[in-house]
Amino acid sequence: MNERLPIPELELLRQFEERDPGYWYAEGFELYRPAEYGNTSGIDTWSKDPEFLHAFLAFATANASGSIYALWRTDGHTDESTDLATLPVVVFGDEGGVHVVARSLRELFQLLTCDARMWATDECAYFYAGEDDEDHEPSGRHEEYVGWLKRQFGLDPVADPDAAIDAAQDALGERFDAWMRRYVDDY
Repeated sequence: MNERLPIPELELLRQFEERDPGYWYAEGFELYRPAEYGNTSGIDTWSKDPEFLHAFLAFATANASGSIYALWRTDGHTDESTDLATLPVVVFGDEGGVHVVARSLRELFQLLTCDARMWATDECAYFYAGEDDEDHEPSGRHEEYVGWLKRQFGLDPVADPDAAIDAAQDALGERFDAWMRRYVDDY
């Protein structure tokens, strides 16, 4: 049985990823296998409330140390007619922070072109691959990914990842924080 991811954009990325699975195209990012899609392990440490857990569809690791990317089914977008690729992307950081980082999957795909590690602290989410980061080398398939993104979606690499994350936060951050406070004490 050939399993597929239920969101066309993610399925296209999965197919790209599987063409040469031995090399990364964006540091720390790795799609979940179709059987793992939507898994709330790790997210459930924030709240066990079924309504809270239903609001997130985990789909990828955000870094090699345990951060998770998930789609957030915002209020009013929980029915079957919702185009899941248009939902906001949230990172659950292994450092303890939870933040909206993109307004849609395609925005996240652009963010991945910075080819850096995602960090999510209590204060903010950001990509890091500075000059003093001895371990950072471009991912083996990074240029191939950038070309794929342009051909598949007509998207160019992100010019300023921090500004893109800030734009997502400006659009959805307060709403997301208020929503989280309904389920998480001391958020």
